[in-house]
Amino acid sequence: MLLDDNEILMATIIPLAERMRPANLDEYAGQKHLIGSGAVLRKAIDNNNIPSMILWGPPGVGKTTLAYIISKQLQRPFFSLSAINSGVKDIREVIDKAAAMKNFEQKLPVLFIDEIHRFSKSQQDSLLGAVERGIVTLIGATTENPSFEVISALLSRCQVYLLKHLSEDDLIALLQRALTEDAYLSKLKVEIHEYEALLRLSGGDARKLLNVLDLVVNALDGDTRIITNKLVLDHIQQNMALYDKTGEQHYDIISAFIKSIRGSDPNAAVYWLARMIAGGEDPLFIARRLVILASEDIGNANPNALLLANNCFQAVNVIGFPESRIILSQTVTYMASSPKSNAAYEAINTAQEIVARTGDLSVPLHIRNAPTKLMKDIGYGKEYKYSHAYEGNFEAQEYFPDSLSGTKLYNPGGNQAEQKLRERLKMLWKDKYGY
Repeated sequence: MLLDDNEILMATIIPLAERMRPANLDEYAGQKHLIGSGAVLRKAIDNNNIPSMILWGPPGVGKTTLAYIISKQLQRPFFSLSAINSGVKDIREVIDKAAAMKNFEQKLPVLFIDEIHRFSKSQQDSLLGAVERGIVTLIGATTENPSFEVISALLSRCQVYLLKHLSEDDLIALLQRALTEDAYLSKLKVEIHEYEALLRLSGGDARKLLNVLDLVVNALDGDTRIITNKLVLDHIQQNMALYDKTGEQHYDIISAFIKSIRGSDPNAAVYWLARMIAGGEDPLFIARRLVILASEDIGNANPNALLLANNCFQAVNVIGFPESRIILSQTVTYMASSPKSNAAYEAINTAQEIVARTGDLSVPLHIRNAPTKLMKDIGYGKEYKYSHAYEGNFEAQEYFPDSLSGTKLYNPGGNQAEQKLRERLKMLWKDKYGY
């Protein structure tokens, strides 16, 4: 069947993922725990009584689509903002429009905010009043844990719904639906002989899956277009930048970034920082990784690194882009230039291995808490030596369970700062821990 000019134009301009966006809940893929028959969110929609909510889940599982379908099914006005390019002024303009609708007794609008975790505290605060007064029903979408990224006052006024990765069956059904229902693809003879590469490259992301299919189909010619694993991999590797902004490239670049800091190369580290900024990476994601790295890879070789990283996280949360790139650059170059130690990281790993292997060993009696007379009578806290009562605020005593006595978990690194710690520990404990 021949395609007309409009169909060809639509296929080249509008991505397949957008052309296949579901129009109702019956076309919506996955999330049966939320919108399947009798599920909690489906009941709320059917009863026309939806709460303000946060949709939390990985990219490409249909958060934006679900918000739109809800508003359409309930015949509510739909306002949409993106936290990437919207500020307090934009929020207030939408709230003013919604308030005017309420005054004219129109239906309660839905305000959808994509990537709500990128909003600063002040931006999130500006939503509170409208949600409390029932001016809008807020639907926020986030890929980050809302417990950490959404202010508690707003979170307490919203129901959090967790969206899951789409299953293999869900993804295959999406592909088949695209081949049979899309106005462009349905007129081509496309046969998918192997699904593995398509599914693996999608990472459970429906949008990415459909866009990869689109790229591959449009790269082929002929009446019959046969898709195999090799064909998909060969073609997509040549077009990785077209779709892989949140998949493997995301993880490769953050890996290069972390390893550059760990390897004490501030030049490479700030380059990978710039790559992440150019790719639209969440600045709080970068700052959060720096806080972890400060303890994992620098630790007590330079305790100031953790203080700086934590302050960086707080500052980025308040400032936002583009200014926070300077704060990130300062922190990255400092941490990359700093002495390194993973001794604290290794200590907790070893300690957790011991706990998993030995179970719940008894706390020695002399260091147990003794809040009651009975506990004191049976020896809790007896013979405990209060360190501050001794010279140098130290007196040797056993703090481990008996079977672990003398176990060394923290092994200070060879850097100058930790060498001083090693010397102090050796002076205090003599040969007990082998310092």
